[in-house]
Amino acid sequence: MIHFVGAGPGAPDLITLRGAELLRRAGMIVYAGSLVNPALLEYAPEGCEIHDSASMTLDAVVEKLLEGHGRGVTTVRLHTGDPSLYGAIREQMDRLRERDVPFEIVPGVSSFCAAAAAAQAEYTLPGVSQTLIISRMAGRTPVPEREAIRSLASHGASMVLFLSTGMLGKLCAELIAGGYPEETPAALVHKASWPDERVLRGTLSSLPADAEAEGIVRTALVLVGGFLGDRYELSKLYDPRFGHGYRKPMP
Repeated sequence: MIHFVGAGPGAPDLITLRGAELLRRAGMIVYAGSLVNPALLEYAPEGCEIHDSASMTLDAVVEKLLEGHGRGVTTVRLHTGDPSLYGAIREQMDRLRERDVPFEIVPGVSSFCAAAAAAQAEYTLPGVSQTLIISRMAGRTPVPEREAIRSLASHGASMVLFLSTGMLGKLCAELIAGGYPEETPAALVHKASWPDERVLRGTLSSLPADAEAEGIVRTALVLVGGFLGDRYELSKLYDPRFGHGYRKPMP
């Protein structure tokens, strides 16, 4: 069986217990080299065959996975964060299905979760936003026209943008054009949970210049929305006047 494992956002102790155990048993690991913290490979046992997929094509990756499976060793495809988000795993899974090779997916902690933790923020604040939009800016790889940043911005919801730091000026301009005020709080979280993690806070109008001054052009998430501000409503969950199945409302 092939095991697609989410490595988590970066910190070695943020991988799941199941994922760590698979790495400890692995006979072959094919990992997303430029994105996965190499410290995670220390879980691998002595003699484990390790391959960096950064320079590999889809066919080369699948060939290695099939090779490990054919040898009967525990074969791990190690992806950054959670494999279901920008992991390009569907095409790998389809190739395995075509060959009747069994596989499983072990979820991981996504970097958008680690980014909120680094910023000490809650995406879904009462009275501010109850919706989180996860997307990215169109670049060399396009996005569907209906999912253009300007269109998504019209909702005014909390947003997390992947793979967009290198186009930060254009991104912020599109967010503003879509309806966010220039003073909308924004943050750039660089390498969330890694030892060199950095959080830049500002507004949509100030963030591009701040990022340029700090030299951050990749490996960062852009957080946008009022959830980064100071105003919100208290949750009904702990309101003494709000009753639910486990507590009666106080008079």
